[in-house]
Amino acid sequence: MLRRQDVGHRVVIRRIVGVRNGRTLYSDALGELVAVDETKLTVATTKGTIVVPLSEVHRAKRVPPQRRPTAADVIALELAADAAWPAPTRGRLGDWLLRSADGWTGRANSALPIGDPDRPLEAAIDAIEAWYAQHGQPAMVNTPLPLAAPVGAALDARGWTARPLVLVQTAPLPPLTADAPGVSLTKTPGDDWLAIYEARKKSLPPAARHVLSAPPEVRFAGVYDGDTLIAAGRGAVVGEQNRWLHLGSIEVVPAYRRTGLARAVTAALANWGAELGATGAFLQVEERNTAAVALYGGLGFTTHHSYLTREQPLSGGRPDAAC
Repeated sequence: MLRRQDVGHRVVIRRIVGVRNGRTLYSDALGELVAVDETKLTVATTKGTIVVPLSEVHRAKRVPPQRRPTAADVIALELAADAAWPAPTRGRLGDWLLRSADGWTGRANSALPIGDPDRPLEAAIDAIEAWYAQHGQPAMVNTPLPLAAPVGAALDARGWTARPLVLVQTAPLPPLTADAPGVSLTKTPGDDWLAIYEARKKSLPPAARHVLSAPPEVRFAGVYDGDTLIAAGRGAVVGEQNRWLHLGSIEVVPAYRRTGLARAVTAALANWGAELGATGAFLQVEERNTAAVALYGGLGFTTHHSYLTREQPLSGGRPDAAC
């Protein structure tokens, strides 16, 4: 049976659909698992999203993705993500990126090990640890999978921990687009926009404003109930020839959730991105955030690849070899 850790992956479900002449009839559903709960499975298929009650599930399992993205595809998308969420303080180890933003968000405060670090792997990790120590931060490394699996293995040997798995999901434009009445788009975030986002992030240092506003093509979406901002989101168009629309910071005030506002904000930003020539959208979502994965699955997003944010142990030392 499928479990919550299978959300975001391609699955096949054999479903009991009836009985004829004493024989059980089955139907197979193939798609991406977007939600699991105590009573049902939700799957995004090529014909739309379907909900399968657990009482009707005969068999269900994860299956390999249709096509694993090439290393070049993963690198291009990770570089687009970096451009969409740019850290103000940056360094390099050969092709590897070093990024710092006052500790605000993992993506803006982690090394990105793609390409050639221009030195042996262990020396590159030593250099990462030294760079972050110079900036007064614990070292973190964003490891796209399976591309950076060798880096992850080396970090395991040093006792580095991992944050929850993140899915990097993509969807085509313009099929994602839809009418989005009542959503306003601005070039800069207002105080109320920043406040609604700060409520979730718990802080908003000066570096955060840089990360949010630095891309040349960026828009901040808002939905108001009177004078009160009740939903927000951010989009940035990045990549060669404005190839990608990055979607993020989608927030809805708790009292207004499950009313379609997140979908409306996403659609408004998608319309804007398509106008600038973007042909695809991407976002990052934690695998364990099943509600968000379900929302994005319903909008046509599927998992391109995943990553783990690895964290240096506080002691900074390697574990004992016998442990």
